[in-house]
Amino acid sequence: MRIGFIGLGNMGRHMARHLIHAGHQVTVHDTRPEAAAEHLALGAHWAETPAACADGAELLITMLPNPRIVEDVLLRGGAAEALPEGALWIDMSTSTPAAAERVAAEVLDRRGVRRLDAPVSGMARGAEAGALQIFVGGAVEDFRGALPALEAMGDPERILHVGPLGAGYTVKLMINLLWFSHLVATSEVLAMGVKAGVDLGVLRNALLASPAASNFLENDVLCVLTDGDYDDSFAMALACKDLGLAVDLGRDIGVSTELSALVEQIYRRAKAQYGDLAGEMSPVRLYEALAGREFRLPDPTAAPAGAVAGV
Repeated sequence: MRIGFIGLGNMGRHMARHLIHAGHQVTVHDTRPEAAAEHLALGAHWAETPAACADGAELLITMLPNPRIVEDVLLRGGAAEALPEGALWIDMSTSTPAAAERVAAEVLDRRGVRRLDAPVSGMARGAEAGALQIFVGGAVEDFRGALPALEAMGDPERILHVGPLGAGYTVKLMINLLWFSHLVATSEVLAMGVKAGVDLGVLRNALLASPAASNFLENDVLCVLTDGDYDDSFAMALACKDLGLAVDLGRDIGVSTELSALVEQIYRRAKAQYGDLAGEMSPVRLYEALAGREFRLPDPTAAPAGAVAGV
């Protein structure tokens, strides 16, 4: 399949590489030409512009930081006009239905170009392993036609068709929103418990044995608790962007978002304190400061003395 791929960042560079390894004829573009070095060495073609990347492609994939850049690339960068009639555009960015609809209304619909929204979950580690979870919105027949490319980048068991156009964007925003909310709530609980005198390991084990257990508490927060790793593979600037998009979506559809807006405020405070490039789990540091200590476990797999079970 002739595939154009635009956006060779932390995620996109791995995704494009998997497409090349799968035998597709891949043309790549990025604002940083040096980002394409590994792809060119594997046999990909370089395009100087978004339009050149889209020209002649059966499938154009975009993996870009935000909706504004998606629109810039497709409209002002000429990619939408360059796509052949009948081609398929798959936007794998964390974006919004409104941005894609503007691109479709201005160019794609009159040119007969089909589209899917297919944002991903799994972070850079999942992209590198070719094991991303992918949430696809759009026509079922287009989804089926895109599966060979999607399966090259993601886990075939976790590539989900979630509904019509826009549903993929929405599902991804909701996943991120709930994950960020888990992080803030968990951090606040750990700070209160530790400052009140409960051992961190005992508190975590108690929570895991209770109805309040969560995948975040059991798995995701371990990188902080064991290694002090706040996950800089996904920057605070991007996390705050995603939270803003989710809150905006709630406003646009008339759903109250008091809790989500508060989570966004806490994330923005952490971004202001620790910087745009700080890891997405940096809000934990705000609560460590409140507790007066870092949240660290010497061995999270060992049950500390006094741990409770069956709560």
